Amino acid sequence: MKKIEHIGIAVNCIEDAALVYEKLFGTPAYKEEEVASEGVKTAFFMSGPNKIELLEATNPESPIAKFIAKKGEGIHHIAFDVEDIVSEIARLKKEGFVVLNETPKKGADNKWVAFLHPKSTNGVLIELCQEMP
Repeated sequence: MKKIEHIGIAVNCIEDAALVYEKLFGTPAYKEEEVASEGVKTAFFMSGPNKIELLEATNPESPIAKFIAKKGEGIHHIAFDVEDIVSEIARLKKEGFVVLNETPKKGADNKWVAFLHPKSTNGVLIELCQEMP
């Protein structure tokens, strides 16, 4: 893993949360998009070299809606930038991590993504990200 790619924060209302982060960072989101396959709207902010992703559910069955119903708003995941997501998934499976999606899928911000189950990572949902060509 090369670096922390971003920290994902689950929110009830992306517009309200975006106002908070615009004030915090002194700049608007640099990108907003919907990932229909995951039932989520996203907004990305930069703070120096660090990236924050806000996530709002677009339907009650989405992973974000379920997370908020169970835990409330807050940090949802930490994403790591990887060179080769397929190799990294295979390596981590051999190390005993539980991979939630063994085939990378298209995520937000032009990335291939895969997730590691929190039960195998001390309670933290880990996202692997690789820039799409």
